[in-house]
Amino acid sequence: MRHGFDDLPRAAASRGVSVTRATRTTIAAGIALAAGLPFAASAQTAPANAAPLIDAARLQDLQGRATAVQPKMIAWRRDIHEHPELSGQEVRTAKLVAEHLRALGMDVQTGVGGTGVVGLLKGGQPGDKVVGLRADMDALPVKEVTGLPFASKVVARNFGKDSPVMHACGHDGHTAILMGVAEMLAGMRDQIKGTVKFVFQPAEEGRSEEPKHEHELFGAKAMIEQGVLDNPKVDAIFGLHLAPGPATGGIGYRVGPMMAGADGFRIKVTGRQTHGSRPWDGIDPISASAQIINGLQTIVSRQLDITAVPTVVTIGAINGGNRENIIPDTVDMLGTLRTFDNKLRENAKQRITTTATSIAAASGAKADVQFTAVSYPPTVNPAELSKQAVPVLQAVTGNKAIVIPLVSGSEDFSDFQLKIPGFFFILGAPPKGRAPAPNHSPEFDFDEDAMPIGARALAALALDELERPR
Repeated sequence: MRHGFDDLPRAAASRGVSVTRATRTTIAAGIALAAGLPFAASAQTAPANAAPLIDAARLQDLQGRATAVQPKMIAWRRDIHEHPELSGQEVRTAKLVAEHLRALGMDVQTGVGGTGVVGLLKGGQPGDKVVGLRADMDALPVKEVTGLPFASKVVARNFGKDSPVMHACGHDGHTAILMGVAEMLAGMRDQIKGTVKFVFQPAEEGRSEEPKHEHELFGAKAMIEQGVLDNPKVDAIFGLHLAPGPATGGIGYRVGPMMAGADGFRIKVTGRQTHGSRPWDGIDPISASAQIINGLQTIVSRQLDITAVPTVVTIGAINGGNRENIIPDTVDMLGTLRTFDNKLRENAKQRITTTATSIAAASGAKADVQFTAVSYPPTVNPAELSKQAVPVLQAVTGNKAIVIPLVSGSEDFSDFQLKIPGFFFILGAPPKGRAPAPNHSPEFDFDEDAMPIGARALAALALDELERPR
């Protein structure tokens, strides 16, 4: 996940106090207070929901199965955590997953989208629906400082350089949870209508090496390109993400836009080199770049209607020149666009290009704008699927599923949602005995007691969806 979650206020939940609509506003405000959060305040009430089709007896059965598999999930998580692998390099993790799925009697595909693994569980009851469950497997180029007994000491190649590697975003937990769900549902396949497709995805965090060619895909896009949603065709897909809040076992969700789309871009401004004492003899790309940076901010403040959902344009890197008395030929800038609506996203991308090229031209310079392969659509939970999913999550958690604010970070689960209905939610898991650290921090850890709840939630969502007619 290309962002970090911070801690939700947990006092009410930890005391067993129900979270009302009024207290949701307090929770949303509390998120923004927790150390520079990537959350945007936005009010939303719970949807009018459909009744779950999974009954109390089945939920109780899932609870017992999740509890039984918890020791295995903890062991898998710690093993994966101690042996993390960067995006596109998840060979050991994929082998562990594939061997587990085969041992459960599933049809297994490996090498999907690079190192991805797909397992197919066919139920014993009549039914033609197919539900997908997704977990991401990759780690980050981060040096771990948690002091955990299973902390990573791994070093791997990241864009041609040696880098420490750590599971700083909970993907070790996601993988272990979905392995647990696979064991739970395989043990009750005779009761299952239809088919469950387990999708273990590589490279959610991006890349760890330069692409072999300009249009090379990675992550969810690569798996989709290789048919992960087909043969058999998936009707709906579900996924989760561990975070430092809500309280352990609490679930956060939104209906509609939930997480921002992310579009990386590069702007190369070309002028004409000259002596710093005689700028009129050349064209100054540094001056033009400064004006472009200021101009880009007017896209959000003056050109886009952001009354419905926010937008962010950020320049994160600028490089040009090597001497104080030389005006250089070129300046290179790197930036990111964050949006919550696909139409607004395309509008903003067009305006970034127009703004940069026009301002550069006014200075006699030239700007070339390229949007990079780091391109994730907004994560949007469709209304109809949300109406079915939310009551299931409430039943699993004892009404501890709450509406959270918009998240300005990004997740490529959204690529699946562009193809089929998909529902994504946050699983709270602040670590025990230490202050919670945000995702992508070298201190990130989570409470392993949350894993059975996540496993129950994913299993229940799958079974509930399979009970519903097409």
